[in-house]
Amino acid sequence: MLAGVGPRLRELRRRHGMTLAELAERTGINESTLSRLEGGTRKPTLELLLPLAEVHAVPLDELVGAPRTGDPRIHLRPVTRDGLTYVPLSRPGGVQAHKLLIRPSPAGAEPALRTHEGFEWLYVLAGRLRLILGERTLVLKPGEAAEFDTHVPHWLGPDDDRTVELLVLFGHQGERAHLRARQGPLRGSADGTT
Repeated sequence: MLAGVGPRLRELRRRHGMTLAELAERTGINESTLSRLEGGTRKPTLELLLPLAEVHAVPLDELVGAPRTGDPRIHLRPVTRDGLTYVPLSRPGGVQAHKLLIRPSPAGAEPALRTHEGFEWLYVLAGRLRLILGERTLVLKPGEAAEFDTHVPHWLGPDDDRTVELLVLFGHQGERAHLRARQGPLRGSADGTT
């Protein structure tokens, strides 16, 4: 079980876009120790794993690869950035499910199309979603879904003056593009870009 700790730590750090130096600064663990932990040459101890679990916002059990037991509920910790609120509906790793609330942009704000790695799937729960994909503009109503390659320049936001509510699925690339490890700025602008 402990043999997989190093690769899990490296994957979490890379998924969150952190360097060893940044992680060392946030945890108080020196870079050399972090590097040896990730490489499997340093034995993981509770003293080392607790700050890493905290910084990566994952349970200690996940770091050591312990089988899941007990409470199956997901503990929702919303992340709000620039008019977007992401509510996680799945545990970290693999495809990520989030409920997304997008508030209306200031009047006259022009959508800024963005691109990033991956694919995105969305389902409109409430409100009217305006989705721009390259040269196309679509309006989706509750009950409608869309799936698209995020290499295509895109933007999504409310089609009117009401908040739009969505279910969104994306992989690691989308997580980095949207949430950026729950710290620092969200990639995109304040007008509801993704």
